[in-house]
Amino acid sequence: QVQLVESGGGSVQAGGSLRLSCAATGIDTRANAMNWYRQVPEKEREWVASIDSGAYANYADSVKGRFTISRDNSKNTVHLQMNSLKPEDTAVYYCNVYGIRAYWGQGTQVTVSL
Repeated sequence: QVQLVESGGGSVQAGGSLRLSCAATGIDTRANAMNWYRQVPEKEREWVASIDSGAYANYADSVKGRFTISRDNSKNTVHLQMNSLKPEDTAVYYCNVYGIRAYWGQGTQVTVSL
């Protein structure tokens, strides 16, 4: 059974940093493309970043240059380092992987204030 558990969210002032983690069980993060999405109330879930099995990373334009996705193979965990945070980054952040279906974590809240 695939399970994704996010952690690391919180409240920070604009310009600050947070590091999100996604601990995976039931699936090998090295062999699958792992993704981060985010969602604010009444809006569709938005793709943020991906890292594929070859460790190639891709980012939404809105976070490029500020966010970094990475994998810790020893812990089967994916991280999202978020720097220079802006109020518009406020959202619930979800970890995702596509296997036989889409798997999602429970989400972690990130709040950025002025």
